[in-house]
Amino acid sequence: MYRIFIVEDDEIIARSIKRHLESWDYEVACAKDFSNVMAEFLAFAPQLVLLDIKLPFYNGYHWCSEIRRVSKVPVMFVSSAADNMNIVMAVNMGGDDFIAKPFDLDVLTVKIQALLRRSYDFTGQGNLLAHRGAVLNPAEAVLTYQGKRMELTKNELRILQVLMENKEKVVTRDTLMMKLWENDSYVDENTLSVNVNRLRKKLETVGLTDFILTRKGLGYYIG
Repeated sequence: MYRIFIVEDDEIIARSIKRHLESWDYEVACAKDFSNVMAEFLAFAPQLVLLDIKLPFYNGYHWCSEIRRVSKVPVMFVSSAADNMNIVMAVNMGGDDFIAKPFDLDVLTVKIQALLRRSYDFTGQGNLLAHRGAVLNPAEAVLTYQGKRMELTKNELRILQVLMENKEKVVTRDTLMMKLWENDSYVDENTLSVNVNRLRKKLETVGLTDFILTRKGLGYYIG
């Protein structure tokens, strides 16, 4: 089931789209705090965003550029400002498609289905993982924090992904070694320690101090 995030300040339109898409078995959430759309985006981790241009506080172009800092999730602009200048601006800011208001809900659904097929048929459904302001994009092997972007090696990604999927829970050393072993990398106790220590130092360079913590005799966890 794909998750769709609607950023639309007209409650009647937002509810109408939500009900219609839920009838197609999509999981749908509507933005509530238009001053902090990114927090809701990260918490919901959608596979597609429907984004109006004219919004309270910041316009849709602003939020599209913020989303593009951490994700390549498909963004479809939905707006009555459908002149050529706004359509060009929407695409230049990172939008993938545009539908003008007023629109037919069935046409919107077809466009959404086509965009999801183009985005995920060959890559699968990718999820962002977020904690303490850090955002991990497993599909790109990239961690973003406070505007800083950090590329990860395969082992660094696997370690961080497991820990962030189980944030605030201790992940045993055996579990981590098994995760790395099943991905074609032989890892013993010493190799795991070296990889974790190297990852910690890398995280510190972008300001994430004490992000990976040790539970002596058990394993590691994200604090």
